[in-house]
Amino acid sequence: MLYYRRMGTEDLAEELRAAIGRFVRATRAHADGLPPARAQAMGHLSREGPQTIACLAGRHGVRHQSMSRVVGELESLGYVTRAANPDDARGFVIALTPAGEAALEADRAARRAWVATAIETRLTPAERAILLAVPALLDRLAADD
Repeated sequence: MLYYRRMGTEDLAEELRAAIGRFVRATRAHADGLPPARAQAMGHLSREGPQTIACLAGRHGVRHQSMSRVVGELESLGYVTRAANPDDARGFVIALTPAGEAALEADRAARRAWVATAIETRLTPAERAILLAVPALLDRLAADD
């Protein structure tokens, strides 16, 4: 811990950003069952409800055509459905199906299990106690004030 007390705030911010990135990549490498683009789109639909392809594309910083392809793949798997957009007769609203929710939850469960195993096998009891505070701290850092 003394190491971090001697660091400047920007250095700590960079260390934290890089560590979180490595953690996310390791979790994905060991436990993801869904390709990232599909998982991101499905996660957004699960959290935010039905959306247009344009909204999904904008949210994820990809072109409309790229998101159309992802939605088409998800639709062919039975994970999403298209319905007429009540606000725009030319467009569609994409919604997650029960099968999509189940696939997304299975993916999340695999990630939870991998992280839980890593915590249990790689960290000491004292380190696990420190880790208890991390989710609340990250939520505070991410909060919109």
